[in-house]
Amino acid sequence: MHSILILNGPNLNLLGTRQPEIYGRTTLADIEEMCRTYARAIDVEVAFDQSNHEGDLVDALHAARGTHHGVILNAGAYTHTSIALMDAIKSVDLPVIELHLSNIHARESFRHHSYVSPVAIGLICGFGARGYTLAMDALVSHLEKDT
Repeated sequence: MHSILILNGPNLNLLGTRQPEIYGRTTLADIEEMCRTYARAIDVEVAFDQSNHEGDLVDALHAARGTHHGVILNAGAYTHTSIALMDAIKSVDLPVIELHLSNIHARESFRHHSYVSPVAIGLICGFGARGYTLAMDALVSHLEKDT
């Protein structure tokens, strides 16, 4: 059975109330429950972590090595600023899918650059909370082609 870490970055703990016109009204707890339900349906294990602190996200990526088979990462604003996250992804040798609730390419120009994309196996953005289950499918498909 594959194990997936779903790692969320800064401000995602405020989902449901933070800019609902962009991010929707679904809370992070709602997303986690949706992912747990979906994980049972596709027979994978799923774990969750969220932090507003860059170093904690780096630590979570390091800890995922040897524990999980892959990571779904919504790095929030750190996507556009964190070389440390990029280096951590390169260091852990795990497939990572970059995820965003909104379409970052249809937003402010500073959101168009990602330090995560060059080291991720793929990017899912613009599908709201549904992006998490899409990312789960994509990651499982990637893992199964490697087995």
